[in-house]
Order: sequence, then C-alpha cells, then structure tokens
Amino acid sequence: MALRHPLEPAVLGGQVSSGFKERIGYSFANPALLLQALTHRSAADPKRDMLDSNERMEFLGDRVLALVMAEWLSERFPNEREGSLGKRLSVLVAAETLTKVGETIGLPAALRIPPAEGRTGLRGRANVIADATEALIGALYLDGGLAVARDFVRREWPVHMDADATPPMSAKSRLQEYTLGRAEGLPEYRLVSTTGPSHMPVFIVAVRAAGRETEGQGESKRAAEQAAAEAWLAGI
Repeated sequence: MALRHPLEPAVLGGQVSSGFKERIGYSFANPALLLQALTHRSAADPKRDMLDSNERMEFLGDRVLALVMAEWLSERFPNEREGSLGKRLSVLVAAETLTKVGETIGLPAALRIPPAEGRTGLRGRANVIADATEALIGALYLDGGLAVARDFVRREWPVHMDADATPPMSAKSRLQEYTLGRAEGLPEYRLVSTTGPSHMPVFIVAVRAAGRETEGQGESKRAAEQAAAEAWLAGI
C-alpha cells in the first residue's frame, strides 16, 4: 500500500513490528488489512480519497465490537434485564475503554502517522487510539472472521467487563436519569465551537438541563458531551 509520507519507526518498509503482531495474538493471512487498520487519515493517499486509511475499518469494527460484546454480556449476566445490559454495553464500547485497550496493546506506537504529525501529539490522542482500536477489530474480522474478532475482544476486555458489579452509567445517562426523575425533561446539547485541524479537532459542547447550562471540551463531539454532563452533575 503506497503512502505519500514517510512513516514513523513502528512501521518499517510497509511492515508492522513483530512485537505488535505478537501482542495482538493473531497472524494475518492478508497483512495489508492490518496495515490499513493502522493507517491514520493523515498518512492516507488523497488521490484515493483516503480510502486507504482506517476510517472504513473503524466503521466495521464498531459494529463487530457491539455484536461480540452484546453476545458476551448476555452470557456473562444471564439474570440482568435489557436496560442493565445496555448500560454495560455503552461503557464497554465507549471511546474511553477503547483507548485503554489500545494503549494496553501498544497500538499508539504502531500507528502509521507522518513524522510531522507525530510531533504534534496526534499519536497519543484518545480519539485516534480509540478509532484505530475499532479498525483493528474490523481488520481481524475481515481476515479471520467473527471467531478471531471475538477471541481478541474476550482476551483484552475482561478487566473492563469485570470492573463494575452493578451496571455502570455514563455521565449523559446519569444526567438524563436525574432530570427525568424530577420531571425536568431531557437535557439539550449544543455544539458551541470546533477548533483545530480536521484530524485534530477540539469540540466544545454546552448542555442545558433544569434551567442550568454547563460546557465541556473533548477530542470528539461525544467526549465533549460527556464532559459537559459531568460538569453539570458536579454542580448538584
């Protein structure tokens, strides 16, 4: 896969380091799939409309992860109702958890990013790591099928699966439960601003609930919404 930029040391001569391949515990029959999963859009070929980046694989991996996790949760918590399982699912597939998994397996160092972008800190951004982790799951699915993707998820997620004895709730869910329980209606989120380049955006989102408004900042709109909800709840 030809790229228009030189790559960081983690990927040499179009090859992923052997250490990273050993860490993910799977040998790709089609190594190009792994290379694409690790290719950030900043290293993609504009002539191909960035179709050689990991964005499409991220889209696929997101759906594969949700399916594998829903299956696992149904087995792991046979006595919980759908609502409780949904709360667990939302946390386990959230960007924060994906980032932790990506960092654990050493994914940031394996990302295909031009040196200039690497010096800006792009490699360590939570949303970049989370997206690439989803892309990796998509690549595993494409190369080895659902069983291979399932094996990876069940190997890397147990610490997160067992972190909460009771179903966890995100800040947005807690805020919604709080306002609905007091007949205050649903919280309303509003995008205040977006700054930075397209591959390193910073979002500021405001949330209004029960007559009070707070703001939050994040590397994605979803993360900014969670931060805004956390700020609102902190003022109770």
